[in-house]
Amino acid sequence: MSPLPVCALALLLLCGSACSQLQSRSCSELLKVHSPKALGHSNSPPQETEGNHLKVCSQINTCCTSEMEEKFSQQAQQEFSKAVMGSSNILRLTFTSRYKKFDDFFKELIDNAEKSLNDMFVRTYGQLYMQNSVVFQDLFNEMKQYYVVGNLNLEDMLSDFWARLLERMFQLVNPQYHFTEEYLECVSKYTEQLKPFGDVPRKLKLQVTRAFIAARTFAQGLNVAQDVISKVSTVNPTTECANALLKMTQCPQCHGLLALKPCKNYCLNVMKGCLANQADVDTEWNNFIDAMLMVAERLEGPFNIESVMDPIDVKISDAIMNMQENSVQISQKAFQGCGKPKPQSASRSGRSVSDGFNARFRPYSPEERPTTAAGTSLDRLVTDVKEKLKKAKKFWSTLPYSLCSDNSSTDMTEQNECWNGSNKSRYIFSVMGNGLASQLNNPDVKVDITKPDMMIRRQIMVLRTMTNKVKNAYDGNDVTFHDTSDESSGEESGSGCSGLDCQSEFEFTSTDAPVLFGPIEPKKIAPNESARCNSPSQLILLISCLIIVLEQQLR
Repeated sequence: MSPLPVCALALLLLCGSACSQLQSRSCSELLKVHSPKALGHSNSPPQETEGNHLKVCSQINTCCTSEMEEKFSQQAQQEFSKAVMGSSNILRLTFTSRYKKFDDFFKELIDNAEKSLNDMFVRTYGQLYMQNSVVFQDLFNEMKQYYVVGNLNLEDMLSDFWARLLERMFQLVNPQYHFTEEYLECVSKYTEQLKPFGDVPRKLKLQVTRAFIAARTFAQGLNVAQDVISKVSTVNPTTECANALLKMTQCPQCHGLLALKPCKNYCLNVMKGCLANQADVDTEWNNFIDAMLMVAERLEGPFNIESVMDPIDVKISDAIMNMQENSVQISQKAFQGCGKPKPQSASRSGRSVSDGFNARFRPYSPEERPTTAAGTSLDRLVTDVKEKLKKAKKFWSTLPYSLCSDNSSTDMTEQNECWNGSNKSRYIFSVMGNGLASQLNNPDVKVDITKPDMMIRRQIMVLRTMTNKVKNAYDGNDVTFHDTSDESSGEESGSGCSGLDCQSEFEFTSTDAPVLFGPIEPKKIAPNESARCNSPSQLILLISCLIIVLEQQLR
């Protein structure tokens, strides 16, 4: 027999066998995994059919209806948004919990310093202190106001405190004279020249201003960061992104490939296209993290607010002692500048300095000092947050890798056995770069690089503004920057942390990311049910026969 009829017969037999298998291929596995109600369809095909009705998934032999494709698309978008938010929440909750710890610590530190001073001054000076305690109360109230709200000049605040204290002290060390308000105002104007409190005001002003600026700005930075993370990680996929997600994560199910994972590079290109705007946050985010680490170093060293506030009662008492010991010389200089005051009436002239601040100040021993604020120390807080800050760098540019790490074929032996967007094979395209501008030639997601996400651009500006503020705090300067964005950064929005959210420790490793579109494990299919028209052995036989037929015709 000639080769032509033999080959023709083989072709007919082979096609008949393969096509009958396709026609009889059941969609039962897909229906076992997804109930009709869950997929929003009531008349799903029991067997594979042509897919001309599909918009995104392959139209060659499918188990999916149009309704199923739409439902799959919604599911893919929801799972993507949930995965991005879940991964970002690890970072957000880290900043939220650290902000709360620092905020509680700083506030309690001020409260403890006030309580310590009040207890010791009542014990040392008694009724005399209590009659003048409003001067000290005002000092601590203004410190709290600056930390919580700002809008105060720390240097002016401290200068006012020392001026008011001088007025009170000047009357106490000169009880034989009557002083009018105008006279006391004149005395306070000579504070710099008189230096009644020695060098304590100058040193304390430098320490307090730098420490408070660094502490407040650092806490603000932690709070702003968690707000930025929340906004940037709220993703609304574009139509092109939604189609790419559907094609990558759900379309394989329509062809019975329920357990097949997407190729890693394929997953990365889809994620980089869908998260292009988020990746553009990375540069300013890294600058912000670097600035925060710089200020953290300051908090451990010369700007340590704990080392300033803890002994502030001792420092103020030293200043009072200096005023008392040099009261005669100070008073004579004041009399020269403001004139000789009028003496008190005879009934009150008997008071002397010994009736005033005659007790020597005795500070607490280390065992007597109040418990450290918030049950911890600044050094421990800073050491902890520095580790978290370092791990938070490059978060936005590595987010696609985190999302793809557990949800794609990463083993080299699996690279030919993964979903490449059209079938089970190797993915041939290169991985795109990070950011919007790098997505021009993304093979899997069409990205309009001329239309950046304006909400994310505003968050980039928020970070830039906060970074500049943090850098100024590093130099001990409190500079107010006005953010021109339409949305507030949430600087004064509170801790943003409640309940158990603040109690977890978080590490930034790929294993922390939630599983994104995990594969569906189907039941095992019998060998005779898994036949394909594109089986390698069948395709080779078909091609061989076609070549023989063509050769016969050409002869």
